[in-house]
Amino acid sequence: MRVLVNEPELINLIANGDREAFAQFYRAYLKNIYKYIFSISYSKETSEEIVQELFLKVWENRENLGKVKSAKAYLYQCAKNLLLDHIRRSRVESRVMDVIELNALAGENYTENSLAYGEYYQIAQRAIDLLPEKRKLIFKLRLNDDLSLDEIALKLHISKSVVKKQLYAGVNFVRKYINEHSEIAVLIFYLIISSH
Repeated sequence: MRVLVNEPELINLIANGDREAFAQFYRAYLKNIYKYIFSISYSKETSEEIVQELFLKVWENRENLGKVKSAKAYLYQCAKNLLLDHIRRSRVESRVMDVIELNALAGENYTENSLAYGEYYQIAQRAIDLLPEKRKLIFKLRLNDDLSLDEIALKLHISKSVVKKQLYAGVNFVRKYINEHSEIAVLIFYLIISSH
């Protein structure tokens, strides 16, 4: 195994598809990048997931590495962006689930707010019904049965990453559907998102 100490040379080799150079790059930065993400997320699972996604993206976009002046700065910036994306997705997922669960409130109470939430719920339910069967099942297991991503993966005999991808796609579709079908619901949705 050759040892490369010259970072520009290492980056250049990776940009040209050198797997050994990438493995060396991965080993050199893995520990510190993980510590950085963990210091913000305080979650081992999230940190491991983001580190994996980060290095996968670096490899997939390796042809762009030639433009990078500092590998360290590039990695930390990418890690920060991925972490922010993760936080945003988690918030959206949480808010969508919380608002949809207000069905009981809308059914029991007829105040103006309850009616607005009831409308939101009905539109969201129509959106859920339009999801592809697998995505709908995952969405409902998360929403109705309150199963974790790991529990859904185990129950359906699929990987957690597939569950996550399907769930995020479902949340994005529901959000877009609501956006297209109700001005009141959109207003409520964005007020809820912005208040958290």
